[in-house]
Amino acid sequence: MSEHLPVLIFLSPLMTAIILPVVGLAHREWSRPLALAAVSVMTVLSLINLVVVIRHGTMRYTFSGWAAPLGIEWVDDGLASLLMIMVSVLSFLAMIHAGFAEPSSLGGRVVPYYALILLLIAALTGIVFSGDLFNVFVFLEVGALSAYALVGIEGGKALVSAFRYLILGTLGSSLYLLGVAYCYAVTGTLNMMDLAERVPELLLSKAIVGGLIFLFLGLGIKMAIVPLHGWLPDAYTHAPDAVSPFLASLSTKVALIAWVRIMFWVVGANAEIDHVPVLFLLEEVGSVAAVVGAVLALTQSELKRIFAYGGISHIGLILIGVSLGNRTGFAGGVFYLINDAVLQAALFFLAGVACVRYGVRTLDDVRRVRGYTPWMTGALVVMAMAMVGFPPTGGFFGKWYIILGALEARNYLSVGAVVVATLLTLAYWVRILERVFHSGRPSPGQTQGQASAAPPLDLPVALKVSVGTVSAAIILLGLSSDPIIGFLRTVAVPPGL
Repeated sequence: MSEHLPVLIFLSPLMTAIILPVVGLAHREWSRPLALAAVSVMTVLSLINLVVVIRHGTMRYTFSGWAAPLGIEWVDDGLASLLMIMVSVLSFLAMIHAGFAEPSSLGGRVVPYYALILLLIAALTGIVFSGDLFNVFVFLEVGALSAYALVGIEGGKALVSAFRYLILGTLGSSLYLLGVAYCYAVTGTLNMMDLAERVPELLLSKAIVGGLIFLFLGLGIKMAIVPLHGWLPDAYTHAPDAVSPFLASLSTKVALIAWVRIMFWVVGANAEIDHVPVLFLLEEVGSVAAVVGAVLALTQSELKRIFAYGGISHIGLILIGVSLGNRTGFAGGVFYLINDAVLQAALFFLAGVACVRYGVRTLDDVRRVRGYTPWMTGALVVMAMAMVGFPPTGGFFGKWYIILGALEARNYLSVGAVVVATLLTLAYWVRILERVFHSGRPSPGQTQGQASAAPPLDLPVALKVSVGTVSAAIILLGLSSDPIIGFLRTVAVPPGL
């Protein structure tokens, strides 16, 4: 049975998404329990899968008895098994949070709402396991279509953001598919393992180089790398509070992992184009993204937009780490990816709670929760420490290993980019925390009576579980950094490093 674990993990959310509309016709109230049960099963199977991979090594699953490269192949290795823990656990927590943050305006759309979330989770699973370029495209599209619908499901401004997301996302998908076509035209295969035997010898081919550029541009839009990030801030800001954590924590991260697969498992870590290392170019792109994202976050006044641009900056940091060309930087980059996935979920959990319970949307509104919500305040401090990179949070150790990897590669520009992005992150978190802890006048438009009226003292249990768990996970990731980094440096290391 162990060889079927990747498919069982995938089928758990997918089959539930398929049967949910049928069950929902008679029992709409079953939608959330069924969705939560599916993700719970997925989480348990992912944990078992990690143990199996550690014991038995990489597993390759072929569908319908057709062996690669003719058939469809999934790769269940150290990297995929670890990332599936991230996807399943965060999906489980986001599903718990969705019980509180579920849009009240959904009405009869509750069933498709949960079906779309499960389709998104299944698509992300498929991307992590896929061993050929076209199947990555298929799952990117399934996930993207689900995300477009989820962003705009409440209507209003969200529809405009969803449409913009759709336009740019379709452009990204088209560029990616064009890259797939170029690679297939030259090599005659789409299987990554088969491509890895042919592409490195064909890097002088303009078609292959063009195909790789299109692949990166397409995935670059999906992972919102600067300057291809235009869809993300509005989508995350106007999406329902139950949807933003799914998108912020997982969608861009899994797209980045798809590029990591292509870069290391197909192109090769030592690939050069016109005597310029490909990894060096990506590293510089990551450096620009890390700094620009942090600068843009510093200029925002709306809480969700600050967090969204902070996430864009972190995508740049991750890209720096995985592109340094050594195990230290790669492990630091992937570890920071996992940490940032947890962190982005935590930030948008918190932003949703603050918005729904206390009407907090802008920096000035943050004053409304001062002194009344120690649970939220404590979580906010933990998140600030992780984003800036203070020990013992996972953010510190992720940045530490990225910097060590950059020093090992003698790339001091990347070291500078990490430091500058960190200082800018500290600057915008000082703006947030100053409004939480500093006593002052009520914000503009807020009467003295409103300022002194105490919001509800307690939070629902679902919120305490989701916010508290991700806050604890941020600390636990830091305390567990040694074994995780060790795993990434040995079991999950890509070829060529």
